[in-house]
Amino acid sequence: MSDPITVLVAERDDALRDELIDQLLADSFEAEPARTVAGVRCRAANSPDLLLLGELDDRLAALRLLRTVRSDDAFARRIDPALPVIVLSGEEGEWAPLRAFEAGCDDFVRKPVRYLELRARLSAVLRRCDPGRGRRPRRVGALEIDHLGREVRYSGRCLELSRTEWALLTHLAADPRRVFTKRELLRDVWGYKAEGSTRTLDTHAGRLRRKLERAGAPGYVLNCRGVGYRLVDRAPAAVEQGRERGARRDAARSLIELRGDRRGA
Repeated sequence: MSDPITVLVAERDDALRDELIDQLLADSFEAEPARTVAGVRCRAANSPDLLLLGELDDRLAALRLLRTVRSDDAFARRIDPALPVIVLSGEEGEWAPLRAFEAGCDDFVRKPVRYLELRARLSAVLRRCDPGRGRRPRRVGALEIDHLGREVRYSGRCLELSRTEWALLTHLAADPRRVFTKRELLRDVWGYKAEGSTRTLDTHAGRLRRKLERAGAPGYVLNCRGVGYRLVDRAPAAVEQGRERGARRDAARSLIELRGDRRGA
C-alpha cells in the first residue's frame, strides 16, 4: 500500500482552511494546517507532497513565500524547491493568475473555492509532479538524487555539489526527457525576472558536468546549443554506443576478410 499524499493547507481564513482539511481527510489525504508564513516554514520540515497556498499574513505574503520556495535558498533547503503549489486567490482580474504563475505556482484556483474542482486540479498537478518524490530517491540512469538527504550518488558514491549545482541538477532531473530553455533555468533556478546572463548558467552547468565526469558519470548534462540544457539517461546511450562499436568491429572484420579473399584469388 502506498503512503497517503500529504497536503499542506496554508490559509489564514480559519473557516476555509478547516473546511478544506476536513474534505481532504474525507478523501483519504493527509492534511496539515498553516495560517502564517512562519507556520509554513515550520510545517515545511515535514516534506508535504503539495502546498495549497492561500492568503497569509498580508495580501502579497503568499507570492513572496512562493518566490522564496522556488529560489535557490528555499528556507536553507528545508523545503523542496520543486514542491507542487496551487495558489488559492480571491483577487479579481487577469493579472492575479499571471502573477501567481510567474512566481512559480503549478495551478491557480479562484475563491470561493469549489472543492470538487480543487480536488480535480490537485490530482492533475500530482500526476504531473510525481507525488512522493520526497520520500524516495529519483533515479536518472545510474544517478540517484535524494531530496530528503540532499545527496546525489553515482553508483553508490556521494557527489559534493554546491547549492546552485544541486538546484540546477534537481531542476533538470524533474523531467529528463525535456530540454529546459536558458530563460526557464535562469528564472526558476536563479530567480532572474529578465533574460539574465547566460554566462552564469553556462558556467554552473559546466562545473556540474565536470564534477559528474570526475565521478565517472560523463555526458549526463547535455547542452542543446542555442536552446538550453537537459539531463540525459546515459544507460540507453551506453547501449547504443556499444552497438555502434560492435558495428564498427564487424565492418572492420569484414574488410579484413575481403582483403584476405582478394589475396587468395
